[in-house]
Amino acid sequence: MREVQAVAVFCPTSNLFIGSGLFNYERLRAAGVRIALATDVGGGTSYSMLRTAAEAYKVMQLQGQNLAALSAFDLMTRGNAAALKLAGEIGAIAPGAYADLVVLDARATPAMAHRMEVARSLEDELFVLTTLGDDRVVQQTYIGGKAAL
Repeated sequence: MREVQAVAVFCPTSNLFIGSGLFNYERLRAAGVRIALATDVGGGTSYSMLRTAAEAYKVMQLQGQNLAALSAFDLMTRGNAAALKLAGEIGAIAPGAYADLVVLDARATPAMAHRMEVARSLEDELFVLTTLGDDRVVQQTYIGGKAAL
């Protein structure tokens, strides 16, 4: 896969729902294989990238691996753009890139607000969003740099 620059797409809700196995992220990463993180509601259970990242975290924990929240958000954004060979156009806030963005609130629910009381870093906040977040965290959406209604 590395030699042909193929992308292994980690779809944890699908893998878990249909019982197709546990994606070995660290083995593929160590082998230099490009990895993307995606939903797959054909065989999975959610369109939410936050839910998908939470399930990816759990799958990796089952194998003694760890998916840091910063890495999960990188996979969801820049990493998926790179997998599509669109880095520089999407996936990052940068001059000349398209700007479809969401503003997320890590205190959107009582449980999240409680957990955020002990958050001390960006990693902690992203972990709260990854593990406890759902559609209620989305405060605003911007499409092409303009606020969507």
